[in-house]
Amino acid sequence: MQVVAREWLTPHLVRLTFTGPDGGSLADFPMNDFTDAYVKVELAPVGVDLGFPYDGEEVRATRPPHEWPVLRTYTIRTFDAATGKVTMDFVVHGDEGIAGPWARDVEPFGPTSRVLVRGPGGAYAPDLDADHHLLVGDASALPAIANALERLPVGASADVVIAVEDSGDEIPLVSDADVRVRWVHAACADTSVGEAVVAVVRGLELPDGELQAFVHGEAGWVKALRSHLRFDRAIERERLSISGYWRLGANDEQWRDGKREWNASVEAEEQRRAS
Repeated sequence: MQVVAREWLTPHLVRLTFTGPDGGSLADFPMNDFTDAYVKVELAPVGVDLGFPYDGEEVRATRPPHEWPVLRTYTIRTFDAATGKVTMDFVVHGDEGIAGPWARDVEPFGPTSRVLVRGPGGAYAPDLDADHHLLVGDASALPAIANALERLPVGASADVVIAVEDSGDEIPLVSDADVRVRWVHAACADTSVGEAVVAVVRGLELPDGELQAFVHGEAGWVKALRSHLRFDRAIERERLSISGYWRLGANDEQWRDGKREWNASVEAEEQRRAS
């Protein structure tokens, strides 16, 4: 894909528009029907020129590890088959990380504007027969939440809790449904954000009936909310889409390496509380 446009939505959220190489159409992009549809964007380390296109296996066989491309996962915000364009929103916190600084600095059609992507994947879309929806996340989950809200029809209802750094990072959320949005203001790298999000969700007065929940964000507070929703709210496991997009204090590679262990600990806790 190639970046052909860049738009700042908030001080910490930038939207990139992609086409095929040299502005070619992505009309044949194999988009799925999930509202959390995502791709893995492959990025070269800063200052490393791998050429384009390059063969990832050859790079790993011939170059030192610090020059290998890295994978970062991003939700597809929009796909327009008619124009052959894809948009994705990137969270930017200064020079922190790899993808954020790249998205901040990339120039449309510039020397770093071409990337390889893998996917798309996905697992969640709102069940339009559910009586109520709960959508919880931080800035990393905001595109998926926005997609889900746009999918909900007239007559549906939803409670939404989203953590962003401050009021300047709030964005308009569009839906035909009856939606109540609560913004939590706290720095994403601060443990207090998790405490605040969990407290808000615990305090919600959710209506009776069948609830479907989407909860994605920092792994620590996601784990706490999974326990709350499964046992305090008695929501069936099949009605939950809940996972850690990232983990405080870990980069993406470290989190991928540790996610199996995290999933095992979540399962163990669920079995303990269920027994």
